[in-house]
Formats: sequence, structure tokens, C-alpha cells
Amino acid sequence: MTTFKKLDIVVLAGGISHERDVSMRSGRRVAEELQAAGHTVTLRDPDASLLSALTEKAPDVVWPALHGASGEDGALQALLRARGIRYVGSHPEAAGLAWFKPTAKVLVSRAGIATPDWLTLPNGTFRELGANGVLAEVLHGIGAAAVVKPAQGGSAQGVTIVTDAADLPRAMVDAYTYSDVALIEKKIEGTELAITVMDSGHGPVALPAVEIQPLSGVYSFEARYNAGETTFYAPARLSDEIAERAAEVAVQVHTLLGLRHLSRIDLIVDAEGVVWFLEANMLPGLTETSLVPQAIEAAGLTLASAYSALAVAAATE
Repeated sequence: MTTFKKLDIVVLAGGISHERDVSMRSGRRVAEELQAAGHTVTLRDPDASLLSALTEKAPDVVWPALHGASGEDGALQALLRARGIRYVGSHPEAAGLAWFKPTAKVLVSRAGIATPDWLTLPNGTFRELGANGVLAEVLHGIGAAAVVKPAQGGSAQGVTIVTDAADLPRAMVDAYTYSDVALIEKKIEGTELAITVMDSGHGPVALPAVEIQPLSGVYSFEARYNAGETTFYAPARLSDEIAERAAEVAVQVHTLLGLRHLSRIDLIVDAEGVVWFLEANMLPGLTETSLVPQAIEAAGLTLASAYSALAVAAATE
């Protein structure tokens, strides 16, 4: 059991986003590990009485495990900050930057970090200019090998790997199901990585990269949350040089976006060893099949001690 100060912690899980079920799984796991570390933990599904209840309870810290817009767009964090409630995770401004993937890509690209070429298409533009003409320009600018995804969101919902131009229209429809804005990226072939960055008060540190090898070839929602659908390597099967470079990119992105406490930076390394930034997750999944817990354990840490350190850091900042 950790020797950290024992805290009264409220873990928020559930919400009303498309990722509610994943959030509940993350929240339960976090609560269990914090309790194992000796903290007093309440698991709560947010509702209309949440803010007043938190004000009355006055916990030492809140841990939002709310995936999707209800926890990751920065609105909840802004309300918690306005109430003077300490919480684990990034501040609202940084959350907003990471949540809207095109903005994160612009900032990362301007900093000289490689990120796949992309187009951003609001649904209104797609309809107004005509699907056929727009898709022709997408194929001209990006090519037939593309990744189409909602500009906001996680858990690979609405994400399609396109290898044939004939599949692009359906991919756009799927992306618009989850967001009014679609992001179309040039597909990069290579080794897919997730790097967890942790900062419990001593500066951001990259944990060992987790290599992702889905059996279907696509790291879909099912591949993420169904045991046996994906093979993970933690640490990733990388040379020391590339592993170090990927870790540096992850910490650089975390810092550039102003993220706090915990993030997961998704990257891909191509055959030439170039590290490409894909997206940043300021509130990554913490389920039994998620990537962050694997990285923590690969670093030789226990989940209880790692989560406790983050909670203590948030409570004392």
C-alpha cells in the first residue's frame, strides 16, 4: 500500500456520450485502484445535481473518467475550476486543443513535428458543395489511402481506414454520425504506437511505448475493448534510438498542447523511422484492455501507486 496522503476522491464515470460504457469501465477500474491505495472513493455518474453535490461534499479531488464530449472538450473542467474544485487532468484550454483533432495537428505541425497531410470538412460544406465534387478533391489532395475520422471523439468510433476510392463516401457518412466535422488524413503505413505521458508533479515523463497490432489490421472499437482482438507489445518492439525519439515526440506534444497529469499520445513510425503524430488524448481510456494501464505496468509501476500519485498531485496543486 502506498504511503501517500489519503484523500477523499470522487471519480466521475458514465455521462451521455457515445462512449458511456467505456467510461463506466474506466471509472470502475480507477476507483478500484485508488481504493486499493487507501483512498476514500465515491464513483458517481454526472447529472444535474453534480456541481452542487460536489460543492457540498468538498472532496479533496475529482477524477473525471468521462470519455467523449462530456469529459474531454474542456467544459466540465471549466466548471470544476470555477467552483474551486481540484481535479485530475488537463485544464479546459488544453482539453479543447486536444479534443479538436485538426487544431492539435496544426499546432504540432507548426512545431516541426511530422503529422499526416489532412483535410477538414464540415458536414455543411460537404452538402453545400456537393458530395461528388468534394470527394474528387479529397482524392486529389489526400489520395485513396486515407483515414477518415470524426474531428472530435475517441474509441475509434466513426473511424474508417479507406484503401479504395469507392469506400470514401460511406466513410464520410460514418464520421458525420459522430461529429459535424470530418478529418481526412493520408494513411501512413508503419508501426502504431501509444505513448502514455505522466506528470505527478515532477515534470512530464514518457512511459514505455505500447505497440498495437490488431488481428483484423484495424484498431477498431471492437479491437480496443474486446480481449483477444489485438496483440499488444509493452514495451514496443523498437530500436533504442526510435523508442527514444518517439518518447521525445510524445512529451513534446503533451507540453505543446499544455496537457496535465496524464495523456496518451498516438503515433506511427514508418519504415524510414519517421515518427508521425496522429492525435492526443487528454483523458485516455483506463479499462482492463486500455493502453495506459499497460504502459504503467511496463514501467514497473502498479496502477494503484500511479493513480494515487496523480490524485495527490492534483489535490496539492
